[in-house]
Amino acid sequence: MKKKTVGTWTLFIVVGALVIWCATRWRVWFHNPEEAPYVPAEVPARVLLTFGDEDGLHSRNVSWMCDTVLREAWVDLEDQKTHAVQHVGARGEVFESRNGKAAYYVARLRDLETGHAYRYRVWTGENAGEWHEFHVPAPHERETAFLYMGDIQDTIGGIANQLLRRAFRQHPDAEFFVCGGDLTERPTDAFWNETFETLDSVGQAVPVLTVTGNHDYLKGLICTLERRFSLIHSYFLDSMVGENQVFTVRYKDVQFFCLDSNREFFYLWTQRRWLEEKLEASTAKWKIVVMHHPLYSVKGSMNNLIQRWMFDDLIQQYGVALVLQGHEHAYARRTVWQSSSSSQPSAIHIISHCSPKAYRINPPEGRFDRIEKDIRTYQKVRISGDTLVVTAFNAENGMLIDSLGIKLH
Repeated sequence: MKKKTVGTWTLFIVVGALVIWCATRWRVWFHNPEEAPYVPAEVPARVLLTFGDEDGLHSRNVSWMCDTVLREAWVDLEDQKTHAVQHVGARGEVFESRNGKAAYYVARLRDLETGHAYRYRVWTGENAGEWHEFHVPAPHERETAFLYMGDIQDTIGGIANQLLRRAFRQHPDAEFFVCGGDLTERPTDAFWNETFETLDSVGQAVPVLTVTGNHDYLKGLICTLERRFSLIHSYFLDSMVGENQVFTVRYKDVQFFCLDSNREFFYLWTQRRWLEEKLEASTAKWKIVVMHHPLYSVKGSMNNLIQRWMFDDLIQQYGVALVLQGHEHAYARRTVWQSSSSSQPSAIHIISHCSPKAYRINPPEGRFDRIEKDIRTYQKVRISGDTLVVTAFNAENGMLIDSLGIKLH
């Protein structure tokens, strides 16, 4: 009888602890902030320039939002060298979210001439947007430079735009911008508006390449990604494998492989097959994987084991040079060496964030070469011939905090 009583009380305590734990985690797991009612502008807004297809030199996409009904839409594209003007038609789609709807448009600019600068503006019906400019590098411009940030997810009225613009002023040779997911705090119109405030003057002049983060999803027993995400980051519209948000783009000597690490096991397995196929077929000198969840976590040795099991061996097998990640709101660099006796790194793993939020971290001993916490950071990646150099900066003051390079033999 005594043993039975002890067992009953033990079960009661365990169940009670689980109930309390679930109650404290309920908002984290399942709560989605309400979306306030919204009505989009009747003139084109939220213009975004991205890569288009796998050819990162000759293709771009332009997306925008306008009103709630579809109209004829196009982009005026002027070649600054020849002054020829094209009118590129756009496809539109009305998306209805939880508390409003808007018409989204995508124009696919193809067969761009290398070494040329272009001006463009978007049209919806009789309404035109502002003129913007972008540049396509010439074939002899072999050096590539871009800026990377992990999570941004700025608060309403935040300073992320100031930080991003300062970074591009400090590095005017940066040709595009890469984000490791959670570019937006939550999938509501107000936060999407803040995201475009963040990207203002940058996201219309250089291509923006981002992956999905957990904050891009609506929470639930099964998390869901609104189609609005792909209508904005429109390169996913033509590249998704099933329901997987994956994309690859070749830019000069570098090829990017974008994964959605937020998905369940079955989807990650599909992504693994896609990644292996694309890595095996790649002839790029430099391969870079971009994903949200770090394969090697700063928050504990057991974190993200499924993602590591799915992708880490492929990264090593196919000579991926750089893995860009976010999610954990710290800066960390891990160098994977070719062998225990080699001084030549085979892969650099970067965790980065530029969010106003900082998390408690508990890095496993000896896992990382450099860790910084409680500061916002960004990274510049410069590739020139056989050399790749990653430099990390404090986003708030521009100070250099870390640097490492790889040189191919």
